[in-house]
Amino acid sequence: MSASPPPPAAASDHLSAPDALKSRPTPSQSRFQVDLVSEAAGDGGTAVASDSPPEYAAVPPFDGLRDSEEAKGRFRVVNFAASSPDAAPAEIAQNGDTVMSESSQQHHHYDTHTNTYYLRTFGHNTIDAVPNIDFYRQTAAPLGEKLIRPTLSELHDELDKVRARTPRSRAHRGHVCDDAPLVKASESKGVVKFGWIKGVLVRCMLNIWGVMLFIRMTWIVGQAGIAYSCIIVIMATVVTTITGCSTSAIATNGFVRGGGAYYLISRSLGPEFGGSIGLIFAFANAVAVAMYVVGFAETVVELLNSSGALMFDVTNDIRIVGTITVILLLGISVAGMEWEAKAQIFLLVILISAIFNYFIGTFIRVESKEKFGFFSYDVGILAENFGPDFRGETFFSVFSIFFPAATGILAGANISGDLADPQMAIPKGTLLAILITGLVYMGVAISAGNIVRDATGIESNMTINGSNCTDAACKFGYDFTSCLVLQVMSVVSGFGPLITAGVFSATLSSALASLVSAPKVFQALCKDNIYPGIAVFGKGYGKNNEPLRGYLLTFGIALAFIVIAELNVIAPIISNFFLASYALINFSVFHASLANSPGWRPSFKYYNMWVSLAGAILCCVVMFIINWWAALLTNVIVLSLYIYVSYKKPDVNWGSSTQALTYHQALTHSLQLCGVADHIKTYRPQCLVMTGAPNSRPALLHLVHAFTKNVGLMVCGHVSRRPNFKELNSDMVRYQRWLLHNNSKAFYTPVVGEDLRQGTQYLLQAAGLGRLRPNTLVLGFKNDWHIGDIKDVETYINLMHDAFDFQYGVVILRLREGLDISHIQGQDTWLNERSPTLPLNVADQRLLDASQQFQQKQGKGTIDVWWLFDDGGLTLLIPYLIANKKKWKDCKIRVFIGGKINRIDHDRRAMATLLSKFRIDFSDITVLGDINTKPKSEGLTEFAQMIEPYKLREDDMEQEAAEKLKSEEPWRITDNELELYKSNRQIRLNELLKEHSSTANLIVMSMPLARKGAVSSALYMAWLDTLSKDLPPILLVRGNHQSVLTFYS
Repeated sequence: MSASPPPPAAASDHLSAPDALKSRPTPSQSRFQVDLVSEAAGDGGTAVASDSPPEYAAVPPFDGLRDSEEAKGRFRVVNFAASSPDAAPAEIAQNGDTVMSESSQQHHHYDTHTNTYYLRTFGHNTIDAVPNIDFYRQTAAPLGEKLIRPTLSELHDELDKVRARTPRSRAHRGHVCDDAPLVKASESKGVVKFGWIKGVLVRCMLNIWGVMLFIRMTWIVGQAGIAYSCIIVIMATVVTTITGCSTSAIATNGFVRGGGAYYLISRSLGPEFGGSIGLIFAFANAVAVAMYVVGFAETVVELLNSSGALMFDVTNDIRIVGTITVILLLGISVAGMEWEAKAQIFLLVILISAIFNYFIGTFIRVESKEKFGFFSYDVGILAENFGPDFRGETFFSVFSIFFPAATGILAGANISGDLADPQMAIPKGTLLAILITGLVYMGVAISAGNIVRDATGIESNMTINGSNCTDAACKFGYDFTSCLVLQVMSVVSGFGPLITAGVFSATLSSALASLVSAPKVFQALCKDNIYPGIAVFGKGYGKNNEPLRGYLLTFGIALAFIVIAELNVIAPIISNFFLASYALINFSVFHASLANSPGWRPSFKYYNMWVSLAGAILCCVVMFIINWWAALLTNVIVLSLYIYVSYKKPDVNWGSSTQALTYHQALTHSLQLCGVADHIKTYRPQCLVMTGAPNSRPALLHLVHAFTKNVGLMVCGHVSRRPNFKELNSDMVRYQRWLLHNNSKAFYTPVVGEDLRQGTQYLLQAAGLGRLRPNTLVLGFKNDWHIGDIKDVETYINLMHDAFDFQYGVVILRLREGLDISHIQGQDTWLNERSPTLPLNVADQRLLDASQQFQQKQGKGTIDVWWLFDDGGLTLLIPYLIANKKKWKDCKIRVFIGGKINRIDHDRRAMATLLSKFRIDFSDITVLGDINTKPKSEGLTEFAQMIEPYKLREDDMEQEAAEKLKSEEPWRITDNELELYKSNRQIRLNELLKEHSSTANLIVMSMPLARKGAVSSALYMAWLDTLSKDLPPILLVRGNHQSVLTFYS
């Protein structure tokens, strides 16, 4: 409703503050009002608006404006946003600017423009808002509805139309969110958010170091030597660094929500890749919990066994300890992220202490360490261990054992929803963690090179003169040449038990991180509804939206693998799952850069698309190095999930790089096509189909789709006579979605025109792009031409003349029942499946059934082609394309041609030769030698009755009067036309059609052509009607007489 007009007020009168507050409109009134500022140039009077700005009493403009010429004719926009009738008036600035009081700084559900009054553009009163970050958010405002900038309509439309809009119409208007419904931007009090150190750096370091650092690193050095061990560490670090840079680039290209690797990949490459990798990534993390817990349990059971304190046997003790451990970890996770973070800090302290303990121990030479092969730093031992000494291993097998230690770089990104600033935390924490852990691994590799390879801890006899000793330990009096390998890292350290504590810390921290990551990633996947039946796990609880159901699911998977799984078999698959995620993250950056979308603007600049591509390839190579069958299995699983998600087509739009690259390729290829001349062999029927609303003439849409699907272009043209361009835009979106929903490969193009002819002329000229332009106009037959306005017939026939003038071919479809079903109730909604809400009469039911006949599989039958005139071959090409479709494959093509009685065999052989050269299969050729036979008298009489109302009857009037009537009504049929252009052929052809093709599934026939300006529209319409009446579905086709078929290669 419009706001009531303000009461008249004297120029010198001012409203008091209480009166001004009382005079404010209610929320149901218009949000703003435009009042003309009085032209008070010399008398000092001031016109005051009846309504004040929000929370303020009305005040006169400041003096500087009062005498200004600028005041003349200016409009003043007043917003209404009163929060309560008794709100106190605010202070008024002395310079004429309005200042908000503390009590007024709030948003109201019925006015999203509260702030725009105070953000007046360059000091002018206007609702046009200055740039504001709130307008670009995808979340709601802190205290009310989402802030939305003024619409173009509110700024541009006529004032009375703007006033007529209700305030709530703005509240319900919003931008389509890319991945989530509107949520409150303000975070609830008490929500735990982590910075880059606690949230990313700590988690990544704990995951990357892991148990590999203490148990396997010295063995790797013993096999590969110092040099190759450093190369292995560097290679792994290069892969993780490239992936870290790619992760940083994606994470800084916009706001990051929860979901970790799944969120990053899905929002970059789309739901197909994201959905497939998200599922296996969450599963990999869940199974990783079991792996790490079993590693911890094995260490504990080993200590129990050495102390003789086993409960049952080793295997069952590992299961018992593992089960107890995973239950405790679940308790920490369920207690909340804050407790989990504290536990991670505690474990990190132990881990760092163990690492320092080891490095300090390498500088302490104690005699008890010598029998284990450690003599502190010695050049001879370093030189001896510098090269490799593979024993049953190769470089790549050793690399495959080490690399899983580096697969923890996404531990921080996996809790992206719990980070205070993911865009800052993920790059800084991830890359710094890679650097620190890489240096530590390099340090351990070098320091471990000071341990004699074959030390066992057994004291060997002192050598005499070194006669039987060849290694570097001989000078220290030890001979280890016949000894076996033993891990001695705990012995080398300053305090051995601290290394054991480090092993505990590494395993538990990794297990805890995976136990948190899996539910977080899975929760994000569930919320996106990519897979059916898993939405129940997307529900969050508590202030941090904790996925408690996801925790329980992860616990169940981990417990199952702890109890029954062969972890040695599953471990390579898990590593490959992680690597597949890394590969797709790298590929995402390459893909987004290649698409060159304006939306790809990461603030992290230290990336390169080609380096990211190399990183993706490296990840794939490493997958096969680690385990070739696991890599193949991973690819099969990812591909299967990709195909499934692609088939389901989830209704999401995340602005992925796939969309951007598709557009880029389409644009590039369209431009390339423009540089290539047309060729007969590449001709495709590209149809402008005048369907109106696409769901109003489904039979026309379905039949044209049968010969354009995956072959040519189809544009559904719609001419609207309502000059409402906003409705036009909304219809464009609505009906294009309808076409996609119904699997119709077509474009919907509406235009506004004064009549059907003008709108069609616009479409004939402007539809399409470059070479992707229509070349054939498709119309539905005008069944009601003889009972409607004859001017519509004139327009209809002129459409065909215009199409021929534009060198288009013309196709007309006629069904006995008709085509237009828009009058049937229930057909106007784009999601409606043709199920009317009310019972239909017999005629409408037949019409509805006929409209779906081309959607059904056609049984054994024929497509009869009446190729009477050579139009370039379009009359023959269309039925050939239709017959190749799955629904029409059982239909045979029969060809009918005109000929002479004495040349029937010759004409049949000539046509058979031509069709064989065209490589078009046919079942029969019929030569019609009796086309010119006079039609039956009933047909002649019926035709005469049909055209009788449209005759000019010039013999019954003066010549001048006849010429005047013909100029005013050009559709009138003259006697000269009837004599010059015989209509008998059309009548006779209809008789032949009924005789030969009454049982055909479809008739395709050459359309008679009428010379423009010579044959009146009424006569031409009568020809078409007579020719095609009382027949099965018939297509009247006339090409543009340019060849569309060729038998040359």
